[in-house]
Amino acid sequence: MSGEIPTAPEQPTEEMENRIKSPTAVSDTSPYNNSLCVPGPAGPAAPPPAGLPMGYYIPQQPGAIPLYHPIGGIHPIQYQPGKYPLTNQHAPIMWMPGPAPMPNCPPGLEYLAQLDNIHVLQHFEPLELMTGFETNNRYDIKNNMNQMVYIVTEDTDDFTRNAYRSLRPFVLRVTDCLGREIMTMQRPFRCTCCCFCCSCARQELEVQCPPGVTIGFVSEHWNLCRASYSIQNEKKENVMRVRGPCATYGCGSDSVFEINSLDGVSNIGSIIRKWNGFLSTMGNADHFEILFPLALDVKMKAMIFGSCFLIDFMYFEHPPPQRHQSI
Repeated sequence: MSGEIPTAPEQPTEEMENRIKSPTAVSDTSPYNNSLCVPGPAGPAAPPPAGLPMGYYIPQQPGAIPLYHPIGGIHPIQYQPGKYPLTNQHAPIMWMPGPAPMPNCPPGLEYLAQLDNIHVLQHFEPLELMTGFETNNRYDIKNNMNQMVYIVTEDTDDFTRNAYRSLRPFVLRVTDCLGREIMTMQRPFRCTCCCFCCSCARQELEVQCPPGVTIGFVSEHWNLCRASYSIQNEKKENVMRVRGPCATYGCGSDSVFEINSLDGVSNIGSIIRKWNGFLSTMGNADHFEILFPLALDVKMKAMIFGSCFLIDFMYFEHPPPQRHQSI
């Protein structure tokens, strides 16, 4: 007896089966049990890609959908909500960086205070070219660096647009990169049945900035052979004059509208309608370049900017349809 090695008492077979099926055992129906996963030591953080500033890179888990990272610059790209969806990541729409607020400057016009020229690019409308149905005009306002400054959209009903065409009254709304309406331009309806020398037949444009606050008017002057306008302040006092060419429909060349002082001696700026070929002319896709001094009062810059749209509607839009009477 002394030479025998003591062994553990044998347990019944039923007790062993119950122990195997205890709650601490792994269930056959749950092949993945978090209680068996022991987290290991944290690995080194992935460094951001070269060339991207801090805040532009977010480490991602394996298998996650890659996020969009801006390429080719350190400044964030701003988009107008709901206007330009990002359909092509290789050609994003860049906006001009927002300037700081300025004293005695209407909100939103701080952009013009930093510019001495802007480009007005009208959207090409295939529907107008194919069907002749007049749609609301849309314009992109850009600087020389091809950065978006404003977006201008027309707000006119279908009947008025197609009944009066270039003579239609309209409301143009100017929005910035945040979608805020910073300027409104209104053209009232003027009867053209009267004599052109009558004041009730002369075209006029009112510029409001911010919307509801009038900063000036653009008024047409009767002239036998060329376009003539006066730029007025909020009191309808003449400040500058706009003098157009004798032939506004220049074929193969630019049309220049000069901005002069009241005495006509000094040249302040110009509105140039670029010639971009017959296709852009047929599709009403006009391109204007506006030049003015950098130190010019920002409200006067806005008035010259508004003059461009009255010129576009009067001379470069489709005329009203001619109604032929059957004999």
